[in-house]
Amino acid sequence: MKPFLKWAGGKRWLFESGQFSLPEMRGNYFEPFLGGGAVFFENQPKNARLSDANSKLIELYVAIRDELEQFEKLISKHARNHSKEYYYKVRATKCTKPVTRAAQFLYLNRTCYNGLYRENLKGQFNVPIGTKEKVVFESDDFPAWSKALKKTVLKSIDFETAIDDAQAGDFVFVDPPYTVRHNLNG
Repeated sequence: MKPFLKWAGGKRWLFESGQFSLPEMRGNYFEPFLGGGAVFFENQPKNARLSDANSKLIELYVAIRDELEQFEKLISKHARNHSKEYYYKVRATKCTKPVTRAAQFLYLNRTCYNGLYRENLKGQFNVPIGTKEKVVFESDDFPAWSKALKKTVLKSIDFETAIDDAQAGDFVFVDPPYTVRHNLNG
């Protein structure tokens, strides 16, 4: 199952190229840098503990898992109204309900420049509109994604806290965001 979200550093390519598979697991599966969730969706391990420090990202997963019908209505509305003017209006809107923020998050991810996620110092999403016209794809299967997420624990927490919960027999997939020293970014 492919992820619904494009995310920088995504691992979808690992599975498409056949270069990676998970070992057999006895305990829980932990993924503390969830991002697009390619590893989780490809393997759909039982007893998954998925987390990320980005609370808006986790809110999206929770909405698809727990409020699917309302989420689908909202993302369909975004799809019907998509235009340059609409994109910037939605980008500037401060949504108050979690499911509304989740649909806004996916809409912006799918229509912004190259699927980037970036916020300014005020915590505002600031990526310009991209070239994609489609918001909802024929291959989208939100009910299947929702079902895959039903037995997961989703938390917005720091990776160290998530890893601290792991015990003997658990599998922790750790693929942290990275910096490149030669680009002078840390």
